[in-house]
Parts: sequence; structure tokens; C-alpha cells
Amino acid sequence: MPTTKRKAPRKRAASKRTKRVGAKVRFLHKPSCTTCRKARSFMERHGFQLYFRDLAKEKLSSAELEKLIGPRDYTQFLNPRNELYRRKHMKDDPPSRSEAIRMMAKEPNLIRRPVIVGGGRVVIGFDRNGMAKL
Repeated sequence: MPTTKRKAPRKRAASKRTKRVGAKVRFLHKPSCTTCRKARSFMERHGFQLYFRDLAKEKLSSAELEKLIGPRDYTQFLNPRNELYRRKHMKDDPPSRSEAIRMMAKEPNLIRRPVIVGGGRVVIGFDRNGMAKL
């Protein structure tokens, strides 16, 4: 029986994701949040360097929130799982931008988490595609 040589497996071309290995991002989170832990794990597996800020211990000021939100829709930063969000029916009757920023500065659990900032982009929550583009 003749023997055949097997070809060595071909190496795959580097994906866009691997080009960003070591990218530095700010990771604003709450350590006990399961979504934050899931996002942290994803980011670490993909080689990102994370600079953490615990939102419960180091609250964002109104000025920081204003800068972070920028021209984006501020309602995307509101956490729909938060008790205050539900109690005030913010889905149907959202507060004004200034009122929402004031409330998020006072009550950091009202901020949707995690907030990941890097490369001029902001990703809110566990958004696999958004995180990969950082």
C-alpha cells in the first residue's frame, strides 16, 4: 500500500482582531456585575489592556458624563435594569439630558455597564462587535 504525505496545515492570515492586541482601553464597571465580568473576560482573551474604574467607588462627575456621552443619545447610557429607571418609567418618559446626567452622577447604578472607551469609540454593555472594533 503506497503511503501519501500529508501537507502541513496552513497558517491562517492574521485577523483584524489580532492587529489590535495590546490596545489600551478604559473599562468603567462594577465588579459584581455579571455583564461587566463577561465583557472583561472577552476583552482580556482578545489581548486588550484594560484600565479599570469601579463606578461604585469612583463615581463619574456630571462633567465627565457629559464628555463621555458627547453627541450620542444619552438614553443609551441609562440602565433599564435599574430600580430607579423602572420606578420613574424612564422608558416611556425619559428625563431631559441634563436631568439624566445629574441622576447618573448621583446614582452610578443608573449607568448602563460596562462602559468601554478606546480608540475614540465608546461601547456600552456587552457588545461583542463594538468591543472587537476598539
